Amino acid sequence: MPAVALSHPWILQLQGALDALEKALLAGEAMAVEAASAQVQTILKNAPRTAEFQAEGSTLAKDLPAAAQRFAQLRQAVLRAQAQSQRAVASLIPQTAAAPVYGRSGQGSTPASRGYLSA
Repeated sequence: MPAVALSHPWILQLQGALDALEKALLAGEAMAVEAASAQVQTILKNAPRTAEFQAEGSTLAKDLPAAAQRFAQLRQAVLRAQAQSQRAVASLIPQTAAAPVYGRSGQGSTPASRGYLSA
């Protein structure tokens, strides 16, 4: 019977944190999203050394692309939720609205050709 390679403990920990982040996003719980996001960041900071990816029997190199794709998708969802929150707050409390994107004020104070550089 062939031996089944188990995922690396770090990948399992990352997948668990991504599950928690996804659950918080689906529930729309801002505080839970923030906590889960912080947990994911902590796990990513403690990633295994490069040598562990090449170790015999290691599944890191095989499992990492799927985890990275999932992380990227959830990161985009977090950014969308953050943008929606900011728009909602700005519509309810206009004085809290952030400065215009790319430093443009609408009066032409920043030339269009340089606007993207001021972000």
